[in-house]
Amino acid sequence: MKKLIFTSMMFLLVFSGHAQRMLPGQKGLEAIVGTFTSDSPEKNYFLGTVLTIMTKKGNYQLYGVEYAHRYAEYKGTSIPLETFLGEAGYSFRLLADRKKAIAVYAGIAGVGGYETINRGEELLFDRAKILDEEGFVYGAGGRLSLEVYLFDRVVLVLQGRAKMLWGTSLEQFRPSAGAGLRFNL
Repeated sequence: MKKLIFTSMMFLLVFSGHAQRMLPGQKGLEAIVGTFTSDSPEKNYFLGTVLTIMTKKGNYQLYGVEYAHRYAEYKGTSIPLETFLGEAGYSFRLLADRKKAIAVYAGIAGVGGYETINRGEELLFDRAKILDEEGFVYGAGGRLSLEVYLFDRVVLVLQGRAKMLWGTSLEQFRPSAGAGLRFNL
């Protein structure tokens, strides 16, 4: 009997209340993690959190912060490259099913922040000097995301992203892929 009640409750949680999704003014808090390359994802990753505010037609505004950590190899040693970014943008719903359980979004954003190389240390272990400079960076980003409602207030987000940064002495174009969860408030 307990198994039947539990199964019924889970069924109701997953499949009920689809009309309460994507309402204008609804806010969500998203936590996301991802990687830049397929080799060494544990060394080349990003973490972020995003506040979303739903608008008309299922679109949403986004405001987020991100910490990106990458490594550059030099004579068998790894040099840390860290970026702290803020972003503000807008996501447009491209496709969605009738019950609004699955949706595909495309978004654009403006980004800005600070980038450090080797945590501010200019000299390496062999007395070589790093010529790349750390400092403020700015640019634009784009994203394509698949969003799946697990429950009415919990959304699984799978993203492919790309950022174009200026003010950096490292690579300007930075593609990445990530996954996260959004909790609608």
